[in-house]
Amino acid sequence: MHNWNNWNEISRRHFLAALAGAGLASRVRAAVGDKEKVPAVLKRLEKVFQAPGKMPNGLQCMADGMWILDQEDPNKAHKVRYDGTVVKEIQTESIHGSGITYGDGALWIASTYGLKTLRVDPNTGKTLASFDTPGIGSIKWTAAKRPSGAHGLEWVDGKYWIAVPPSVTIYQIEPNTGKVLRSIPAPGSRPHGLAWDSGYLWCVESNDRAIYKMDPKDGRLLAKVQLTKQDPEPHGFSMWKGVMWYSDATSRWVCRLT
Repeated sequence: MHNWNNWNEISRRHFLAALAGAGLASRVRAAVGDKEKVPAVLKRLEKVFQAPGKMPNGLQCMADGMWILDQEDPNKAHKVRYDGTVVKEIQTESIHGSGITYGDGALWIASTYGLKTLRVDPNTGKTLASFDTPGIGSIKWTAAKRPSGAHGLEWVDGKYWIAVPPSVTIYQIEPNTGKVLRSIPAPGSRPHGLAWDSGYLWCVESNDRAIYKMDPKDGRLLAKVQLTKQDPEPHGFSMWKGVMWYSDATSRWVCRLT
């Protein structure tokens, strides 16, 4: 059972440690202020299938299909083919999870209300290791006061990136220790799914209904895919061979952008 009484101190400690000397506030203002000028990339949206869970909030593409994390507690993760056929279901220990990725033979899951990042056995769902999420706190886009942690995750070259809405920050993490290596400003107050493609980081900003291409060195916004209000809302996000996929935790649609 989680003790919420000291979450403010935990949040403060991790937030300050992660952002020390980073000049985050000015970089966040610069990134957000430039969003209207970011060039748009046109994509064709296709609703491909309905996710197997009730709230598909995390997504990770693989060669043989994709992992989808269901945010409904207790969180299950499903491995599905690209037509939606379920090939595996595991029960995890994540609480209201929002992000999933794969690396070093394991799943990595953002347990959003658990305030942890979990290393998970992809066959059993058992937690193999657990790390404190940096930048936890109250999210900026709702009146809810419950402490919240990370959303999207993406494994890149032996490390993972993690998007944390309370601190409006994307962190690069050393997976064996959970140590923050560096950070960049998120493109908005509700950063969600992450993907990596050809040396660039892509990040969903759910409130903007947009997916931003970012320079991983400084968080500079390079391009965006803008969705409409009629499209399913983007939450989980991943890419495979240059094709974008995202999931909507409300409508359950898994969509492809080409």
